[in-house]
Amino acid sequence: MKARYPDIEGDVIRDGVRLHYRVYGHGAPTLLFMPSWSIVHSEVWKAQVAYFARHGRVVTFDGRGNGRSDRPADPAAYTHDHFVADALAVLDATDTARAVVVGLSRGGHWALQLVAQHPERALGVVAIGPSAQCGPFPEWAMRVPFTRPLDSAEGWDKYNLHHWRRDYPDFAAFFVRNVFPEPHSTKQIEDAVGWAGETDGETLIATQFGAGRPDLEAAAALYASITCPTLVIHGDQDRIAPVEAGARVAELTGGSLVVLEGAGHAPQARDPVKVNQLIGDFVERLGPPRVRRTTWARAFGRTPRALYLSSPIGLGHVRRDLAIADELRALRPDLELDWLAQSPVTEVLAEHGERVHAASRHLANESAHLASEACEHDLHCFHAYRSMDEILLANFLVFQEVVEAGCYDLVLCDEAWDVDYFWHENPELKRAAHVWMTDFVGFLPMPEGGAAEAALAADYNADMVERVARYRRVRDLSLFVGDPDDIVPAALGPGLPTIRAWTEQRFQFSGYITGFDPAALARDALRHELGFRPDEKVCVVTVGGSGVGAALLRRIIAALPAARRALPELRMIAVAGPRIDPDSLPRCEGLEVRAYVPRLYRLLAACDVAVVQGGLTTTMELTAAGRPFLYFPLRHHFEQTFHVAHRLDRHRAGRRMDFATATPEVIAEALVAELRRPLDYLPVPADGARRAARAIAELL
Repeated sequence: MKARYPDIEGDVIRDGVRLHYRVYGHGAPTLLFMPSWSIVHSEVWKAQVAYFARHGRVVTFDGRGNGRSDRPADPAAYTHDHFVADALAVLDATDTARAVVVGLSRGGHWALQLVAQHPERALGVVAIGPSAQCGPFPEWAMRVPFTRPLDSAEGWDKYNLHHWRRDYPDFAAFFVRNVFPEPHSTKQIEDAVGWAGETDGETLIATQFGAGRPDLEAAAALYASITCPTLVIHGDQDRIAPVEAGARVAELTGGSLVVLEGAGHAPQARDPVKVNQLIGDFVERLGPPRVRRTTWARAFGRTPRALYLSSPIGLGHVRRDLAIADELRALRPDLELDWLAQSPVTEVLAEHGERVHAASRHLANESAHLASEACEHDLHCFHAYRSMDEILLANFLVFQEVVEAGCYDLVLCDEAWDVDYFWHENPELKRAAHVWMTDFVGFLPMPEGGAAEAALAADYNADMVERVARYRRVRDLSLFVGDPDDIVPAALGPGLPTIRAWTEQRFQFSGYITGFDPAALARDALRHELGFRPDEKVCVVTVGGSGVGAALLRRIIAALPAARRALPELRMIAVAGPRIDPDSLPRCEGLEVRAYVPRLYRLLAACDVAVVQGGLTTTMELTAAGRPFLYFPLRHHFEQTFHVAHRLDRHRAGRRMDFATATPEVIAEALVAELRRPLDYLPVPADGARRAARAIAELL
């Protein structure tokens, strides 16, 4: 899923070439994001679209040579003038009279040329890492002959048309790695290499000839003629366009230059929070003053205020978070608490009378993203997280606006990965004490992913270790929801510490938090209240709140007839949850299908046996209630496969099943056997929420 989809998209044909454009948002001002070199397309702006579409209007288009636009073969179709004329055609097609024009790399030059030659269409211009036609140029561009055959294909000798024809993918991968010299840029590199694969070497050769040789004096005169406000953003580690080129553009245009230390050629992708902030501030200065409402209270006598972010991946987080919130209020009755949350969490919060911040409506839905990544009983959790990057960025920027407009003393983040990551990347933005909570630490590769996935997971873990070590002040309190023995006995990666050693050094432990006290549930009375008969065995089947478990529900329902033949008194209650349509599930004798069930833990505590996914919340609720259960970890889901399974093994709880080999007959047999198995679970302490609240309250 994307963080924002276009409100309008279409094609415009200019000079026989079809150009695909997209329009996001409404109102003023309009930002036109220019295409870059044809090795990529308009997705290069994916980190900017959702943010600026919330504050105005965004227009993007795929430049000729890539994306959903045409790929003419004639080099004459790729002159600088053509790209500028294409932009004007898109402005006309989208009824855009004037725009702030933003360009990257070659697109930086095209943006500057557009506003110089057509000042009536420009409110301002932002050039990011511009490939300035007035120089200076990178050293490799001056020494590597583009057309002459070379004996070498190493390093920048790959920038050669013969190599592009022989092995374009090799050049594309090399070039993109040099676009992103920053450490831990695997996702940005992966994205850009994928976009480069949507064109070919011959098209790129045509763009190179079409650009022609730069005319330094003419380019300098062009830039000097620009009259609109200009902002140049340039990384000082840019290997494609040297930072001196950006400085020269700023000098000639009389514009502002912002140098990003440690940044490469595409900071809009690698450092999007800072780049969006710079563009946003620039755009705001161009228009009339805006009225912004913020809240401030004097420190003495101030009512303590907290903002709570609860992960929307399933519903387990919100139940434990509500338990922590209740304990916090018991310790600090004067605490004001707002929630920044998404569906289905918001529905649970509404049931409990909690105050959901109005900005929650702007959040892109992470739970829906995971459901879109799933296939049958398969969810590659690590890759689904990586592909959620633009959603996490968009949601962080919503969060940051909320924090800056409010007056919060404390931010509570239950696996709010966006806040933890981007505050570490931009520590100057931290505005309140930060509590980070999680029930697992460390990305672990699936064996079938091989060396490539192992290297990716290790890189993400190394990034986490380095961030936390460098900016320890970002996390005022790290809470692990569990005990040290719940941590998997694995390393974070080659040369990195073990997960347990690192977690014990950086975290406090709250013990597990169920959100309810099993001892307070009188099971016989609860069964009577729920309408269970004494002579029946009730099996509850539930797959969480993410919508990923429809295939498992159907498989378990298919096992019911065989299970009832062995156990005629068996009754099955299948809980579809908030994201699966109950009417989409089959029906059979002995089956009852329910939609979302509030306080599901009560149903689980009253049942005789359960069948569930491998999620931590439901399995630990069953463990705490002392109920037998079968659990099916999602295929490729590293957290359920390793972290959750280890914890359940430690508690001697449940029976692990493999969806791929579990036929309905196998499930029926296992279900009956689990019902009859004597249980010897490790007790689950009931004071986890209280322990967590006490640690958090110290920050208030």
